[in-house]
Amino acid sequence: MVGEAKLKSEDLNLCFEKLVMLAGAGAFGGVVSGGAVKMEGLVITEWKDIPMELLLRILSLVDDRTMIMASGVCSGWRDAVCLGLTYLCLSWCKNNMNNLVLSLTPKFTKLQTLILRQDKPQLEDSAVETIANFCHDLQDLDLSKSFKLSDCSLYALAHGCPDLTKLNISGCTAFSDAALEYLTGFCQKLKILNLCGCVKAASDRALQAIGRNCSQLQSLNLGWCENVSDVGVMSLAYGCPELKSLDLCGCLLITDDSVIALANSCFCLRSLGLYYCQNITDRAIYSLAQSRAKNKGGMWQSIKGRYDEEGLRSLNISQCIALTPPAVQALCDTFPALHTCSGRHSLVMSGCLNLTSVHCACAVQAHRTANYFPHPAH
Repeated sequence: MVGEAKLKSEDLNLCFEKLVMLAGAGAFGGVVSGGAVKMEGLVITEWKDIPMELLLRILSLVDDRTMIMASGVCSGWRDAVCLGLTYLCLSWCKNNMNNLVLSLTPKFTKLQTLILRQDKPQLEDSAVETIANFCHDLQDLDLSKSFKLSDCSLYALAHGCPDLTKLNISGCTAFSDAALEYLTGFCQKLKILNLCGCVKAASDRALQAIGRNCSQLQSLNLGWCENVSDVGVMSLAYGCPELKSLDLCGCLLITDDSVIALANSCFCLRSLGLYYCQNITDRAIYSLAQSRAKNKGGMWQSIKGRYDEEGLRSLNISQCIALTPPAVQALCDTFPALHTCSGRHSLVMSGCLNLTSVHCACAVQAHRTANYFPHPAH
């Protein structure tokens, strides 16, 4: 039993007896009789009687806390948990998460997803180093708000978890760009990376490394990484052509050159955040609008039925006060999935009072309909 995961043995007995009956009778065609489950010549009356297949089914029905408790019941259950557990979320642990990780990860070596979000910082480098030492199949790791972690954690992950495809280190303010650069040299399968608030780690040097090493990257959050400039974003654009979502909110140094590079290279781009990027002008917006024609060329007619599915679907240009209505309207006209109408705000323009005349296609159509069919006077 571990920390908060303690539970009275009689409670655990009752819980799993019910689950055995449920899973055995329901999922495997068994019959419940006299407190036992009968299945094709097999009678389950005690935990030791449970076949591995059924035990894995039972464990798939419980939450992570119960899963952890189950691993402490007996060697058979521990083996089943270790064999079957690929996803684990410990965000519910409000205290001693570091010790829990140190205790569990050497057992759960088949983990592919590990969620360690924290309300208050608990994790230390020792926990991440243990993860890297034992969980070599890990693909999805969430370490957000781990303020206590240092570069040692990224160096360990680089060597121990090369198959990472999704990494969230948002709010991990102690990481350096040198460590992030090192990580990308080994974890080249990254597709989703969240660096929001990682001011030291998310520099142009790190973005150049990402562009150089992570060509499969599809989503990157650089929100409020104030050291990012055009040099880094342009390297990213040229090196990561599959990029679909990029958040540059609060990246005050970027200019039109960044957006133009994205428009010219990242034809899969569906979501772009430019909140408070006040150096962005109409030149960048027109380049996004023109990117569609550059991307599709002579294929326009063949994909006409999928028109709404292509191109930008979400754009945040709030506080980009240099933009004018004609440019933004041209973008709206080019990408029908950008909505300004009520309830479908995928084009966010708050703080841009000069853009109040910009409307999406359905808002314009609603206005025309209202004029053609006015409500009768009361």
